[in-house]
Amino acid sequence: MLTLLPEELVAAAQKVVDANLAAGRTVCVAESCTGGLVAAAITEIPGSSEMFERGYVTYSNDAKVDTLNVSPDVIDTFGAVSIATAWSMAQGALEASGADVAVAITGVAGPGGGTEKKPVGTVVFARAERGADPSHVVADRKDFGEIGRGGIRLQAALCALDLLMPSVGEPEGEP
Repeated sequence: MLTLLPEELVAAAQKVVDANLAAGRTVCVAESCTGGLVAAAITEIPGSSEMFERGYVTYSNDAKVDTLNVSPDVIDTFGAVSIATAWSMAQGALEASGADVAVAITGVAGPGGGTEKKPVGTVVFARAERGADPSHVVADRKDFGEIGRGGIRLQAALCALDLLMPSVGEPEGEP
């Protein structure tokens, strides 16, 4: 199979597709700094149309507000690269789609745009699931460092794919 994507990204996407098909779950993604890389990896896999609902690339703050219904107050208060914004993006993607689970990614891929508190390489992730307790926030912040724009985007996409696995963050005793 000819692909322009890194082999490890396609391999991770294959696991996500297989696991979600087996679990009977549909997924969607809300991407900022990865610019559609997660959606591209998933759709590289034959059969992904059975589990991939849709992807949103909301690169600008306006897109996050307009497309995913992220409150401008959340972005103004916490910043575009924050747990609050990522969580709002995931919730918005879940609400706007028919998917069972949504993962959001927002970060600073560089080489510019970083600050002392959020340097280049800072990426925040969140996952929302249909029917889950909204007070149970599944989110994480990673600091990949200055490994280059492509490296940051790749590592962020791999983390997002990991969050789309059915067993991640689920309470014990559930499949």
